Formats: sequence, C-alpha cells, structure tokens
Amino acid sequence: MEKVKKSIFNSPLLSTKIKSAKAKIFPEGVLGYFIGPTLALLANSILSNYFNMYMSNILNITSWANLFFTLLPGLSVIMVVIGNIIVGRLMDHNKSRAGKARPLILLSIPLSVLALIVLFIISPFATETASASTQMWAMVCIAIGYNLWFSIAYPCYYTSHAALVNLSTRSSKDRSLLATISNATALAAMGLCTMILPFFLKYLFVYQMDEATLLSAYGAGGFLPVIENGKIAYYTTVAGQAIYDAQASYNAWKIFVIALMVITAVGAIIEYYFTRERITEESFGSSNNEKSGAVTPLKEQAKICLKDKFWWIMIVFFFLYQLGGMIKNVSQLYYCQAMFADANGNYTTATGGSYSGTLAILGAIPTALGMVIAWPLSNKIGKGKAILFGAILSTAGGAIGFIAPNNFYVVAASFAIKALGSTPAMYLSLALLADMLDHQEAKHKIRTDGLTMTVYGAIMAGMTGIATTILNGTLSATGYSSSDIAPKALQTAMPWIFIGAETICYLCIAIMFIFMNVEKLSKQDHETILENQKAAALAAGEEWIEPEERMRREEEEADRQAEEARKAELRARCEKKGLDYDAEEAKYQAALEQKRQAAEAKKAAKQAKKAAKSGDAPSDGGATQNVEPDESPVADENKPDDGE
Repeated sequence: MEKVKKSIFNSPLLSTKIKSAKAKIFPEGVLGYFIGPTLALLANSILSNYFNMYMSNILNITSWANLFFTLLPGLSVIMVVIGNIIVGRLMDHNKSRAGKARPLILLSIPLSVLALIVLFIISPFATETASASTQMWAMVCIAIGYNLWFSIAYPCYYTSHAALVNLSTRSSKDRSLLATISNATALAAMGLCTMILPFFLKYLFVYQMDEATLLSAYGAGGFLPVIENGKIAYYTTVAGQAIYDAQASYNAWKIFVIALMVITAVGAIIEYYFTRERITEESFGSSNNEKSGAVTPLKEQAKICLKDKFWWIMIVFFFLYQLGGMIKNVSQLYYCQAMFADANGNYTTATGGSYSGTLAILGAIPTALGMVIAWPLSNKIGKGKAILFGAILSTAGGAIGFIAPNNFYVVAASFAIKALGSTPAMYLSLALLADMLDHQEAKHKIRTDGLTMTVYGAIMAGMTGIATTILNGTLSATGYSSSDIAPKALQTAMPWIFIGAETICYLCIAIMFIFMNVEKLSKQDHETILENQKAAALAAGEEWIEPEERMRREEEEADRQAEEARKAELRARCEKKGLDYDAEEAKYQAALEQKRQAAEAKKAAKQAKKAAKSGDAPSDGGATQNVEPDESPVADENKPDDGE
C-alpha cells in the first residue's frame, strides 16, 4: 500500500466534493469540467488576444520599442518550456490524496494574481512621449509579468487542468464525454473573449472623441494635429488611424484586470473542489502503480515516448492544432481592422472589433453544434477518424477564404466551415491522448503523464508566444502603427496569417491521422492494466480489490457518513426549536420517497417513449410483437442513467 505523504491537501477541508465512483455530468461535468475552467481560462483568452493590441495601440510600443515588441513573445517560449518542465515534475512528485494535478490548480491562483498585478497595475504608463527611464521600467515590468503569466502561472493551471481528463477515469466513453465538456471550456472562454468583448472595446481602447464627432469635425479626409511634448508636431489624416486617449485606456484596463483576478480565482476553486483523480487514487489501493509510488525518471519516460509512434502523432497534432489556432486567434482583430472598412472607407479598431465579434459569433454556431455531435460521432466511428474527417473539412473551408479575403461574407463562410471541421480535434483530442497513455501503461507498466503533459503544456502555452512573434514580425515589417492600422503591405500579408496558417496545419493533421489507430487497442490495454495491478497486489501479499469495486465501497461509505451528518444536524435543529425528531425524519423520508417515485416514473415514461419509437412497445394487452430470436428487444444495460 502506497504511503501518502503529509500534506495540507489531505485535510478534509481540501477534499474533493465528488464522491461518486463513476464520472457524472452533474456536478462533476458541469461544475468541475465546464463552469470552473471557463472562468479560470477567461483571463488567458483575453491576454492572448488583446495584450498585444494593448501594447501596440495604447502604449504605441512599435514607435519606441519595436524590437522588444517583436522579440518578447518568441524569446519567452524558452521560459515557457522550462516552466512546463517544472510543472510536470511537480505533478510526478505530488502524492497527496487530492491527486497529482488538482493541488497545482489552487497554486496557480496566487501566481496568476501576481502576474496580472505586474503586467497592469505596477507597470507604468509609458508611450513614445514618456521619459527613457519610464519606458525602460515599463519594458522590465512587461517582460517579468509576461513570463510570470505564460511561463509559470498559466502552465501551472492549464497543464494540471488538461491532465484531469487522463486521470479522471479509465472508461473510454466517460473520458470522451469529459474531454468534450473540458474542451468546450476553451470555446466558452474564447467565445466570451472574441464574441462579446469586441463590442465593448471602446471602453478599453478609449478614443479621444467618438468616431462620429471626428468625421463631423474633420471629414473622412480632413487633417488632425498630432501633439508631442505639448506642441503640434505634424498633421495627419483621419482615414486609417485610431485616435486614442491612451491614459484613459490604461486606467480602464487596470479596473478590468482586477475583475479578471476575481473571476480567475473563483473558477480555479470551483474546478478544484468538483473534480476527482480516480486513476491517481488507484495508487493508494495497490502497490503496482508507479512502482509502489516511486517517481519514474524523465529519462525512462522519454525512452518510452520517443519510441512510440502514437505519442509522436499526438504531440505533432497538438503542435499543429495549437499553432494554427493561435495564429488565427491573435491575428483576428488585426485582420478585421485592416481588411474591413466602415461606411466612410475608414479603418478603425472599433469597426474591426465589430467585424471580429460578428465573425466569432458566426464561427461559434458550428463549433457549438460540433460539441453536441462530437461525442456520439466518436462512439460510432472512433475519435481518430472523427478528427481526420474534420481536418479534411477544415482544409476545404480554409481554401474558400482565399477566393475573396477582403469580402466579409466569403471570409465568414470560410471561418464557419473551418470551425465545424475543427470540432472533433477540439473536443476529442484529450480523450485520445488518454487512450495513448493507457496503451503505454499496459505495455510498459508505468505512466508517462509527467513528461507527456509537460510537452503538451509547453505546446499549448508556448504557442501563444510563437504565434504572436509571427504576427508582430508581420506588423513591424509592413509598417503597422497606432496611426496607420491598415497599410497596404499588411492587407496583402494578413490573409496568409489569418486564413492560410491554420489551413496548412489542418492539411498536415489530415495526412498524419491516416495512421492513428490506438483506440483499437483500448479494450485489451485496460484488461492488461488490471491484470498487472492484480498480480502486483497479490505478490505483495495484499487483498486485491478491483478499482471500480473499491471506489463503489468508498462511495457507499461517503453516502453513509453524509446521512449520519444529516441526521445529526436535524437532531440538533429539532432540539434547538423544540421539534419532534421522529416526526421531522418521517417527513423527510416521505418527501425523499416521493421524489424517488417521481424519478422512476419519469424514467419509465422515457423508456416507453423510446420503445414506442423503435416499434418495440407492447401491444394487445401487453403481448409483445413477433420478432426474430436475435432481434428481441433488450434494455441497454450499459447505457448510463441521466447524469452519468
């Protein structure tokens, strides 16, 4: 029996609220895998999409620190990789009852708050007119805060969050369901960011005067004075520029970020309490797992992974999927403000934000539809094939966008088709990764979660920096600035950035997934893992209890304790208010029985309705219809009840 190290996470206060042996939609799926992560991921979605524009449009950093602006995200990828290696090793060494990953989710809260404080609260207001010392201090704060977020705080949260699907259950169907819900959080967080926030950008990117007043005062081709050091430096035209009140925008972001801190903390806490690592808990019931709790060296994990073709397919898949997606995401607003003008032919951030928000909404519809069909589709044809066919569809959708990249309707159609094709990759990839990890465990008797999730986390977090570096290099090379957001050179380059990059990535994924068939081995893998665990337990002289049975007993014990606590609470309330305990208990039991009967009646009605639709409903006084022996109607005993 593995010894559990003393840890604050072993205390009842920090124990999971999920007591069920099987994964269920509520509360585990809804709270632990959807609502909590959606709130926790919102801040990263906003930073990934808008922090670059915060620097370029509010701080106008391209005019006084262009090289810093271009190199920062790319060079920070080195720190991202180091940060994810640290997180992976922390997961390997963590042996608390809370699991390997869940404690790190709580640890990410203070790290995230600190990073946001450095980026937006401590960092001074610096523009091209600020002193050299102020500009230098701003660059130091931005560099520290940026790396603190993307290299430490976010990997600490996201790598742990992503590992929960692998560690939650061995049931392939339940994993697919949890993976679908978990990956929907990325859609939800990105949706809140790209569908809703663009319509409120005027409160974060504040104009010196509203667009209507500008046009009324100066006309579409009029001249505006540019003030530097209190004097008119030169005149420039209204067309193609954004006239910002940089100080007001800077202050607005401070207030906005404080709200993000609260949202991030609340989301992480919800996810921590409403998730459970059932596979990690197996190590506390058997001496087999991880060689009696010993930490598998990275070198040994690497030997297994580097020789595993399925591991390489999954890692290269995540690289391509995240690279294409992040280049699209970070460039979307820049693309819309450079390619789509307003009614007067002017290119502004406000107009681009409206187009970007509309585009995101149109893309979210097929993505949401894909969330509904991804799980049943994977059960029918398999996760790998679903991702393959989706990648082919996304490639075709991307090709459509090149027909007329400055026509919003063509671009919207291309965006929607790509979004629909991307849904299997979005929702099923983590479940497929879990199947691959199980295959390794069955074959080598150890799990490589530590190394695999380290590489995965580095890709998912680090790709933001790589994508932003590609974008910033393009912006710098094409002459982008806060006073000219739509230069001709940028309009030529942006279709290849916004549309082309993701399309090429999906073409590569489609070719690669022709060879992905690890799912066919899953049933045999699970049987082998159980046999290995049983053999190790018996060899150690331990009683062998299958994990599902042990968890069932734990669930029964948790229910018994909860019932005793309820009775004790009721008895205390009755003594305090002078009530008859037996009478109150009888009322409770009667209400409970009534609720149970209502649930059974609802379930029976649902089954009868289903039987009627399939033509198997009893008729003629209950006599069943004549059917062939091998076609007799049989209830699907393996189908989970509602909530499972």
